[in-house]
Amino acid sequence: MSLFLRMLFYSALAGTVTSTIYCGMVLVGAIRFARRKRREERTPGVLLPPISVLKPLHGTEPDLEENLRRFFELDYPEYELVFCARHASDAGLQMAQRIAAGYPEIRARFLTCGEPRFPNAKMWSMAALAEAAAYETLVTSDADARVTPDYLRRCVSELADHHRDLASCLYVGRTSGGFAAQIDAVGKSVEMSGGIFVADMLEGGTHFALGVSMVLRREAFLKAGGYEDLGQYYAEDFVLGQRLAAQGYGVRMANYVVRLMVLPQGFRASFSDQLRWMKSTRRSRPAGHLGTGLTYAIPFGVLGLMWGLIAGHPALGLMWLLGTCVNRWMMAAVVLWALEDEQAGKPTLIYPLRDLLGFAVWVASYIGDRMQYHGGAYSLGVGGRFEPVTHKQKPDANSPGGKLPDAPVQ
Repeated sequence: MSLFLRMLFYSALAGTVTSTIYCGMVLVGAIRFARRKRREERTPGVLLPPISVLKPLHGTEPDLEENLRRFFELDYPEYELVFCARHASDAGLQMAQRIAAGYPEIRARFLTCGEPRFPNAKMWSMAALAEAAAYETLVTSDADARVTPDYLRRCVSELADHHRDLASCLYVGRTSGGFAAQIDAVGKSVEMSGGIFVADMLEGGTHFALGVSMVLRREAFLKAGGYEDLGQYYAEDFVLGQRLAAQGYGVRMANYVVRLMVLPQGFRASFSDQLRWMKSTRRSRPAGHLGTGLTYAIPFGVLGLMWGLIAGHPALGLMWLLGTCVNRWMMAAVVLWALEDEQAGKPTLIYPLRDLLGFAVWVASYIGDRMQYHGGAYSLGVGGRFEPVTHKQKPDANSPGGKLPDAPVQ
């Protein structure tokens, strides 16, 4: 066997072994989460404090109307909905106002915060929302999150332990788009959740947060450094959870699973979005991100196939690739079962393709640090901190390290 074939063989073998070990860890972690979820759901929550639901908005997108409408139909005794956009003319904010008119019994408020003075535009809106909230218990929810009527009851039960300050929700990807969006959606469901299951199992808990939906106490933002400091990071949700956990405050993944509506966009735009998040992860968790390359299976199955074809063992090469596909099918099926995804069939079937694409995005994440975000050009520094490439936006003297004014639209 030539040196090239030996290198090909042992590279394929090493990656297949590590990805198989990782698959086993994901299966154990997923079953562990599912058991905890089902056990705790059998015990009805008794904690029902008044809640402020915070919804930052920026324009409109497919599925937004249905996503927003669900929040006016929640089964909870006392809550308010607080929406915030940059300007009163924002299409998403106006849509929320139209929907609110049909639910006069639900308290809804609408704020404007102006152009962001933090690099992280979402955190700029979140600062205004958190300061304007009427209640101390907050639930944050992105515009692309879709929920069920029991959403608040399930989320707030996570704070029954008074030592816990934050819980965030895992999610299942949904899309009305084509194949590129479907690949992206299953990656958000399986790849993201699988990594979290393993981290939660190995690290004795979750030491970070996911920003699609969180339940937290208002003071958690200030304990984690304040709005302005968090607003300097692309993954402010990760930093928020990480800092709270480091201080000994309870942080964990909630039992409730959100449906995340993935934009129906083409391959190029989808790849670009995924690459931004991968670059952020590389900066937020550099060691863990590096090791992620060994958790993918299909790229090493492809190497095994190449070895088989070149070495004159095509059947063995095909079996190698098929084995890695089985590995990913099994992982996807168990993760989606744990998340109680009622539409798991097609996502499970196409997940090997997502695994291959995920590896390509991972490789690309090491090519430069520059990114486009909300019209600005940035690079990501240590910890995922924004570093403007063109010019640095200076915060206004009155920007919130503490408080933003409540700027009502109506």
